Amino acid sequence: MENRNRQLKVADFHCDVLSKLQASPEIDFRQDSRLDVTLERLLAGGVELQVFAIYLSVLREKADFERILGQIEAFRNKVAGPGGLQWLRWKEEAAELADTPAVRGMLSLEGVDGLEGNLFYAQLCFELGVRFFGITWNYANWAADGVLEQRNGGFTEQGRKLVDWCNASGMLLDVSHLAPAGFWELAERSERPFIASHSNTAAVCGHPRNLSDGQIQALVAMDGRIGLTFVPWFVRDGGEAKAEDILRHIEHVCSFGGSRHIMFGSDFDGIESWVEGLEHPGKYTEFAELLLARYPEEEVKGWLYGNAQAFLAKHLPSLNGKT
Repeated sequence: MENRNRQLKVADFHCDVLSKLQASPEIDFRQDSRLDVTLERLLAGGVELQVFAIYLSVLREKADFERILGQIEAFRNKVAGPGGLQWLRWKEEAAELADTPAVRGMLSLEGVDGLEGNLFYAQLCFELGVRFFGITWNYANWAADGVLEQRNGGFTEQGRKLVDWCNASGMLLDVSHLAPAGFWELAERSERPFIASHSNTAAVCGHPRNLSDGQIQALVAMDGRIGLTFVPWFVRDGGEAKAEDILRHIEHVCSFGGSRHIMFGSDFDGIESWVEGLEHPGKYTEFAELLLARYPEEEVKGWLYGNAQAFLAKHLPSLNGKT
């Protein structure tokens, strides 16, 4: 079993390391105990692709473009600098992942608040290597309502222009945190499939951040992706969860024919309590063993890595400018 696990690569579609690096520049990404995700732990867990979210706390500080630039700079200097992760940006690079083992990083934006409604800033993010836009973080911003906004509004006119720009440019969209009305409006408006980078299933755990059965079916139908997350209170009602509890979410997505659409988005470094057995990315090896004991190896490989890689190889923008 141990030898099999070493062969299983992992892609994790959400962590919040960058906001910590921005707040405490002295943190060492390689092995600092203040981080859940470190280079040392990614290597230990077989994580060959980690998506790093640019997260601005809209509850504690003004979200502006300068703070976005600060986290991109932290990624460039501390995460993808000399001796660090390789930076993944293009579909041609994603297509070659199986042939060139390495630890790679990608950039996403968790909430477009800091773009300040300016599509020129969106273009700068693209040119600086950001490849996913999460439209909201829980509450309303200039583009749309978040999932905790009680009015459950859809997109603003500026938000619709952003969606159209993303479709044209190749910037991918992420609906974790988006209000249900916005989800369904995006499903109608977007020309390309989108993902939920770190969300679980509402039927298994009733947190409002989790996906309804209808949303799961829509993501499966469009060939999108669902990044099941390790936030304890999204995993199990009551908030205390073990790694085995993730399996119920996997099986629920599979009940809608979604096996090829499952991936993982841990939310490490965005949480202060953890699922037992999934406290940091070094634990992915044990999680792989848990999955292999119950499910076919080919399915497990897809959930851990293959489904995410296939999506990126098809939908990332191309070096030649074609989306």
